[in-house]
Amino acid sequence: MLKVLVKLSCTLAVLLTGLACEKSVSFDLNGQPPKLVVEGTIESGRPPVFFLSRSLDYFSEINPSILSQSFVRGAEIRLSNGTRTHRLKEYTLTNTAGNIYYYSIDSSDLATAFIGEPGKNYTVTILAEGESYTASTTIPLHLKTVDSLWWKPSPNNPDTTKVVLMARVTDPAGFGNYIRFFTSVNGSAFNPGLNSVFDDQIVDGTQYDIEVEQGVDRNTDIDFDNYSFFSRGDTVVLKFTNIDRATFDFWRTMEYNYGAIGSPFGSPTRVLGNISSGGLGYFGGYSVQYNSLVIPK
Repeated sequence: MLKVLVKLSCTLAVLLTGLACEKSVSFDLNGQPPKLVVEGTIESGRPPVFFLSRSLDYFSEINPSILSQSFVRGAEIRLSNGTRTHRLKEYTLTNTAGNIYYYSIDSSDLATAFIGEPGKNYTVTILAEGESYTASTTIPLHLKTVDSLWWKPSPNNPDTTKVVLMARVTDPAGFGNYIRFFTSVNGSAFNPGLNSVFDDQIVDGTQYDIEVEQGVDRNTDIDFDNYSFFSRGDTVVLKFTNIDRATFDFWRTMEYNYGAIGSPFGSPTRVLGNISSGGLGYFGGYSVQYNSLVIPK
């Protein structure tokens, strides 16, 4: 148990009397039992992928060994598209940081396997460590689209090798079209934007031009002065996805919390997942469009 002493200034008393006062408040920060953390996705034209892990305490030490041990193994995951139900299989990836465990299509049982399809609903049931969890998602029809990509010199940037990427987007009439975007540069992995999800409250039913920032790897230090730019000679692929409201809410609140870490003006926000029974994380569907652009040197 950890006790934190917080001193609260009595602002009103200071304003009225000119006298300062403060109050001591003690908080008991109890350790919490680990919870199941789910990161499940299904994209149009691709098989489902699930990562299961256990949550770590706020003050826990984190290193590659601990992270590798946090994966939940031996779970039973059954995914349904309303017509078929398929039991996913556990797989292992080995890299320099240790083993990564994930669940996807069982290649020995392709008769019941399926890939993501726009316009369909998906429901998952997870049996892990004696507990049962459920979640559902939709892969929306791909109604919001990127019509074209182009680049232009970065304004007010003395580095003439830096450029900005622009996209022309068409949003259909009717609210509720949510998107998330990723970029890949010169064949690298797809990384999401620093703020990667958007709704259509302002742009509903319009065609508009918008700057596309380069995606970021949050496991590395981010240069906030230059992270969003691309360079002359880059080959850029934009991964533009339509998502449902639950997926939008998860990433909207998650990214807000990312941005609030370490900020004296930030306030904690509950991350809105869609996993039942107290599970953390989300199961999300993505309808995917790819656009590419070669930026000349």
